[in-house]
Amino acid sequence: MLLLSRAVHVYVATAPCNLKKSFEGLTNEVRQVLAMEPLSGHVFVFLNRRKTQVKLLLWTRGGFTIVTKRLERGTFTFPARVTAEASSVEVDVHELSMLLEGIDVTRARTSRRWEPPAHARR
Repeated sequence: MLLLSRAVHVYVATAPCNLKKSFEGLTNEVRQVLAMEPLSGHVFVFLNRRKTQVKLLLWTRGGFTIVTKRLERGTFTFPARVTAEASSVEVDVHELSMLLEGIDVTRARTSRRWEPPAHARR
């Protein structure tokens, strides 16, 4: 289970990545492929070609953290908006949790929740 603040953005790389890469390789992917800063504190998600393995890269207070998950059966089902045209797609923290647990987000239904008005969140 991952506990992430709603202020954290989650970016999914749309192109398959060589998940043999470790800290340096993944930070280079963030900088060159996604054109983002890996030290931002946001979460960067990378999938292998078969979508059976995922790696998350994030900067924490002391350094980088990599979270990896490999499925023994099935594949990760990322939303339809993860397309080849975009280098990355932003997903919600809750959506990431559902995806990592194998829940098909396109079929999931959530209840509407109260949120403060946009001007109050600034």
